[in-house]
Amino acid sequence: MKPNAKDSSWEMNLPAFSATPKHRQYDVVIIGGATMGACTAWFLASNPDFKGKVLVVEPDPTFSKAQTGASNNCMRQQFANPINVKIGQYAAEFVRNFRANLGGDPTVPELSIRNFGYLYLSDNADLTKVLQRDQSVQEECGAGTTMVTADQIATNYPFYKLDDIEAGSLNTEDEGYYNAPLMVEWLIKKSIELGVDYVQSSVTAIGREGNKVTSVTLATGEVIEAGDIVNASGTRAGIVADMAGLKLDIQPKRRYTFIFKAKEPLDRDLPLTIDPTGVHFRQFGDNYLVGCPPLGEDATVDVEDFSAEETIWEDKVHPIVSNRIPQFKDVEVIDFWMGHYDFNPFDFNVVIGPHDEVSNFHFTNGSSGHGSQQGPAVGRGVAEQIIYGEFRSMDLSPFLYERFAKGERVIERAVI
Repeated sequence: MKPNAKDSSWEMNLPAFSATPKHRQYDVVIIGGATMGACTAWFLASNPDFKGKVLVVEPDPTFSKAQTGASNNCMRQQFANPINVKIGQYAAEFVRNFRANLGGDPTVPELSIRNFGYLYLSDNADLTKVLQRDQSVQEECGAGTTMVTADQIATNYPFYKLDDIEAGSLNTEDEGYYNAPLMVEWLIKKSIELGVDYVQSSVTAIGREGNKVTSVTLATGEVIEAGDIVNASGTRAGIVADMAGLKLDIQPKRRYTFIFKAKEPLDRDLPLTIDPTGVHFRQFGDNYLVGCPPLGEDATVDVEDFSAEETIWEDKVHPIVSNRIPQFKDVEVIDFWMGHYDFNPFDFNVVIGPHDEVSNFHFTNGSSGHGSQQGPAVGRGVAEQIIYGEFRSMDLSPFLYERFAKGERVIERAVI
């Protein structure tokens, strides 16, 4: 079930995908057509230096079980690692100037960011030091994050219960909600106009000769020759890598989302508030959204396991939300869903670009919950690697696959 609220448009209006590819050979085959795949396809097709043919293989054009379909559509720069701050800043620019970035076609919608902001709350000195350190990193990158005291929070947002809170970090500039599914919809539409082929199918095998991948086999049995292959398959990324004889540890993790209506709504927008417990909540149209990890251990689940813990609202979510905002004691849940993060346990960051040995197999995986906003930078970076053999717009080299072999972790602490 998907929500129906004024700041969300979840149903995509996409053209029908073909049942079979038009060609038997493509310069680039992208496995997965959601955010990462759509971004990569568009940046390839729109680059005047790229003259090749692109095929995107996607089994479910509704994206009902993809992270794109379950996304909470958030935008922020409050990260611990400078490169993630810059990726977030580029995402904000890409969204704010979406029509212009897609060539100025007046049929392309203007997108915007609803800047209710992000507010991280700290209930102890150690966490406050972490937020202060991260705020310094963000400030150096030009982000508008500031440290705020409990009194300052109370002045600006008097609905919080702050007895246990000593500080927070807040940014209301290019941080909040945007319509990620609408972005993906139009990236797909414009890519198709530029000649990209989208086919509704699954990849069942990948051909490889030595240190080159050569083809994909579709569920229909068709073998499609490929110059380059891009793994944009979300939580199935490890399965797809394995088809090519490669290793990639991407773990699906449950993440819950609830939409609720308050009997007494707040008198101003609710920032996306990250409680010290890890539960986070924000404005959602005239209602509210809350997201959280599962009860108990944050275990890896099967990619097809979308079962939910029946008592998580009563046992975890509502007690935390109503404690932090007493006005939320009397609420009505009006929607609920559970999706998966594509979690990279190595360092909680995206894996991008070519494999260090199989150089025509490319990754866009493991964004650990940040895929909607990281898609534009990652898609552009992968397209540049395919076209030029290097990153040109933004140096994403710390996220290359080769860091696994080198043991070079690029840790991102600010994972919700």
